[in-house]
Amino acid sequence: MRLYILKRNRRACRWLLILSGVTFCFQVAAGSLRFAASDQLFYESRPAMGTSFEIYLYAPNRERASELFEEAFDEIERVEAALSNYRSSSELSRINANAADAPVITDPEVFALLARALDYSQRTNGAFDITVGKLMKAWGFFRGAGHYPSDEELAHARAQTGWQSVRLDNRTRSVYFLKRGIEFDLGGIGKGYALDRVAALLREGGVKVALISSGSSSIYAIGAPPGKAGWPVRMFDPLDRTRTLSIVSLKDQSLSTSGSYEKFFRLNGRTYCHIMDPRTGRPIEGMLQTTVIAPEATDSDALSTAVFVMGPQQSARLLDKIAGAAAMFVTDKTGAARIQEIRWPKPPLATAFQGKALASDKLQETLIK
Repeated sequence: MRLYILKRNRRACRWLLILSGVTFCFQVAAGSLRFAASDQLFYESRPAMGTSFEIYLYAPNRERASELFEEAFDEIERVEAALSNYRSSSELSRINANAADAPVITDPEVFALLARALDYSQRTNGAFDITVGKLMKAWGFFRGAGHYPSDEELAHARAQTGWQSVRLDNRTRSVYFLKRGIEFDLGGIGKGYALDRVAALLREGGVKVALISSGSSSIYAIGAPPGKAGWPVRMFDPLDRTRTLSIVSLKDQSLSTSGSYEKFFRLNGRTYCHIMDPRTGRPIEGMLQTTVIAPEATDSDALSTAVFVMGPQQSARLLDKIAGAAAMFVTDKTGAARIQEIRWPKPPLATAFQGKALASDKLQETLIK
């Protein structure tokens, strides 16, 4: 990812921040981004959690920015070391390996996140379920590019899936699986949680304005650029990246996207994506992309997966009970039914760029190194 300054034309210039080149774009009028005398905008990106985490922040100098970046990426590594099911040494892997034999006492942080995830399982009637580990393996999405399971393989995986088979004991802070084979997979909530942890750390370090992203999955906005109400975020059509679906302004909010294009395979003319309906054991079909805005990234991350599975009608009832939540759905339908929204914000900025491609901005780009 690169940060560009677009040079001034007769009236103004624009800044483009292109995140992963695909899902999000941040476009802000340059006249509104005059820094305080002591502030500069800094950027750094590092690989983590199977993607690339990217941070923009304002700091008085490079030395202070470097300190903040080190602390932030150390925190992401700490979270990954605890939550990754790709690392046998992680706390999550320890729970997966032992919780069917006896209750496993875990640390307060992991226990709280598991409780939060299971609360979403209950609230979504299982549409969001962190026990999908065996389903992901059966369909070939764990360290693989996809695999169509046999009836026997699928039945076996489904028998080892189900949030109702997990018991959390608040008194002892322990996790117990009621049957063997249950396996946690925090892929639908872990990156969002990492963003929330980094946001908290940066705020503790005195950062007032920053933007944090976990690949094309989630972003979190701290504050707003000088002179702006928030960070403008552009979302593209998953089938036509030259078409803008919406531009929204984020301030102390998160936005997460789940898409069928992230991991998938095709077989006999059908597309099977990595987002499962845990209740049927099969990948979701008919939904291309869901995007959710929420106050915290942990919530928007989990909700973008949940509403992808639930669809607009059921999701409306869920989101009505969550303050500050909004969603946009892009389905494989045609016509007006293709895009549906729930409390989706429509700022004036959205209409100014609706349907325009990035390439239409005929301004010279200068790379900031």
